[in-house]
Amino acid sequence: MDRPDLTLQRAPLVDTFGRQITYLRLSVTDRCDLRCVYCMKAKPTFLPKKDLLSLEELTAVCDTFIARGVTKVRLTGGEPLVRKDILSLIENLGARIGKSGLEEVCLTTNGTQLPRYAAALASAGIRRLNISLDTLDPDTFSTLTRGGQLEQTLAGIRAARAAGLQVKLNAVAMKGVNDGHLPGLIEWAHGEGHEVTLIEVMPIGEIGVDRADQFLSLAQLRAEFEDRWTLTDLPDSTGGPARYVRLTETGGRLGFISPLTGNFCDTCNRVRLTCTGKLYMCLGRNGAVDLRDALRNGGPEALDALLDTAMRQKERGHDFDVSRGAAAAVPRDMATTGG
Repeated sequence: MDRPDLTLQRAPLVDTFGRQITYLRLSVTDRCDLRCVYCMKAKPTFLPKKDLLSLEELTAVCDTFIARGVTKVRLTGGEPLVRKDILSLIENLGARIGKSGLEEVCLTTNGTQLPRYAAALASAGIRRLNISLDTLDPDTFSTLTRGGQLEQTLAGIRAARAAGLQVKLNAVAMKGVNDGHLPGLIEWAHGEGHEVTLIEVMPIGEIGVDRADQFLSLAQLRAEFEDRWTLTDLPDSTGGPARYVRLTETGGRLGFISPLTGNFCDTCNRVRLTCTGKLYMCLGRNGAVDLRDALRNGGPEALDALLDTAMRQKERGHDFDVSRGAAAAVPRDMATTGG
């Protein structure tokens, strides 16, 4: 496929509700070296490598999104750093920062590969990382990740900090699992200079568990935190759905992503592209547009036309249900769509 001219900006991506898409979440692989219980099955079936877009194709599709007004690209997975030669993609995208509107390339990771990659990521233009960490208790960590080692992720966090990368920790709040661990995690993280964002469990994927057993309302959790700390609401935004507070006692910032108790769809500015080229306009909806054939056999005009189709199909928002026995909102798991 011919590359679009990055010096020529084209019509922005605007859906039928007037929301402009400026944020692309790009999954580069469905594979991961952990098996988190809220993300995938214990024994997942991974895609054949031949079905994945090449790194060159991933770069090309990013170029098209950039030309259509995307200013932020987040690389996700699975675990993005297990993708072979992933640094070449990161370096290519990093070279585009500051050109034709791209402002930032960032990464979501479980941290296990960061001792190997942190310095190279910083050199390639990455400035911020989201690292998944749900607990500081080694046994709970092993249970949640189905055998993962807490020290590997902690070593990754230390490596990121040594490389000068800004770290934000993401923790999925789970009733009766890690809810009692979250205050300690927050205080430790703020003491280390890291932000924390808490996320409600989402009914994404048929992963063999009842979401009612996992779900914990962040509105409830915030009320509990207010008995422990002084929370001050902040107007801050990092381009995503989190709402932020400052903790007076720790001085740190805490984010809440509440797709069930605090729906944020009205300001949605993002789409998600899978490693096979499927563009999902909403994490919690099945609607998708397949870009792979246009990438491989079409030209920029064909890809543009599909993006315009996607904007017409983007729905107002998701409709999650975590009541007991409720089916998942969509059958695909988080690792398939991109975390």
